[in-house]
Amino acid sequence: MTVDALTMNEDTSFWARDYGPYSPNRPLQESIKVDVAIVGGGFLGLNTAREFKTDNPGARVAVLEGAVVGYGASGRNAGFSMTLFGLEPQVTKLRWGRERAAQAFRYMVKAVDSTKSLIENHKLDSDYSHPGFLRVAYTKPQTRTLEGAFKVYQDLGVASEMGMRWVEKEELRSEFNGPDFTAGLFESHTGLLNPCKHVRELKRLAMDAGVDVYEQTPVELIARRGNEVVLSVPGATVRAEKVVLATNAYTHLLKGLKHTRSRQLPAWTSVIVTERLTDEQWASIGWSNRQAMEDCRQLIHYFRPTADGRILIGGQDVRAPWGSHRSMDYDFSPSVWRGLERHLKRMFPALRDVKVAYRWSGAVSVNLDMTPEIGFIGNERIICATGCLGHGVSLSHLNGRLIADLLNGEKTELTDFWIVGRKAIRLPGAIFPFVTAKVLRAVLRTVDRVGERNTPA
Repeated sequence: MTVDALTMNEDTSFWARDYGPYSPNRPLQESIKVDVAIVGGGFLGLNTAREFKTDNPGARVAVLEGAVVGYGASGRNAGFSMTLFGLEPQVTKLRWGRERAAQAFRYMVKAVDSTKSLIENHKLDSDYSHPGFLRVAYTKPQTRTLEGAFKVYQDLGVASEMGMRWVEKEELRSEFNGPDFTAGLFESHTGLLNPCKHVRELKRLAMDAGVDVYEQTPVELIARRGNEVVLSVPGATVRAEKVVLATNAYTHLLKGLKHTRSRQLPAWTSVIVTERLTDEQWASIGWSNRQAMEDCRQLIHYFRPTADGRILIGGQDVRAPWGSHRSMDYDFSPSVWRGLERHLKRMFPALRDVKVAYRWSGAVSVNLDMTPEIGFIGNERIICATGCLGHGVSLSHLNGRLIADLLNGEKTELTDFWIVGRKAIRLPGAIFPFVTAKVLRAVLRTVDRVGERNTPA
């Protein structure tokens, strides 16, 4: 199988190609002074900018994006607007306790609602659908994991809010032709969108509100000067009263501030998308409800249909960079892409002749707590958000509203969320995170191999 490297501005993903020709905004070419500068033109940055500008029409707000809006995870993700917070709900409850876990999942329910309302109220061209989310098991260990998750959701009192129900093997086999699923957990409270279309719609909304969006404007240095924060970009500076670092997996690359490097680690996940399936091919595999899906492996696979009738599958493995510089050059993942294709065709043998049309990878933000974080750097003039763990579509939308409240100096129900200002565990040194990631990855792969012996998947 021949794998072509993708050029990263126009062809970052299938979503970018599907969008068609795109003309980015001009870069910043003259020095400016603003009330709020937001670094990063993804879901979080654009939502924060629009929310704050709507609250403060007379304020000057600028978004500074180093490449093009949606260049990072916001333009490359699978488009799941979901309620998952952190890792497994069992882990979240064990780590943070019942009360905080329940608050976290209710926040995520609100996040999905917020994203859906934004799209519907503003009639955004995001290819949005709301088919729900099905977690499936095909081994005994996976079934036990799924049972444990359902029990935790019920214990927290959030299962009904998520529209959650247990799905028996017989029902799964009546819907899917091929996969030997043993159990499922369905959640109605999940949407699907085209992330590239959506992030560029968010750019339009932000600009309509009066936000200045500068693309191809990398921030080279951030410095405090008295009551201002000064951001240096090529050929110009931005003086701001407050700054939001909406850079997630790229946060460690920022220069001039202490502790940005230790907040998170970028980890790469990979995705493939098939050619369009014919009506006969869809009929041969079932999946009539076209919901989002995910299995219960430790290194998960996630699946979804696209609006034009393809199948997307991602996951299977993750990679983390080596060394203190933490290079972002991990987008080329041919071995993972091949593994994803093999897995898809093992699940659905009727698709053995279907070709893979698109392949890409992208970084998500991971911290040592495995928990999202919104915090301050030095004082409340600089706000930073990291740790979405690949579940940031809905989260970043509601976090934008939360951060706008923080910028306004307001105490609200959102700002009371316990991830705000929490004392997260920092990554110690350059080698420890890499070694930790390697060991964890090896353990998870071993668990999956042992659990999947004698199974078709």
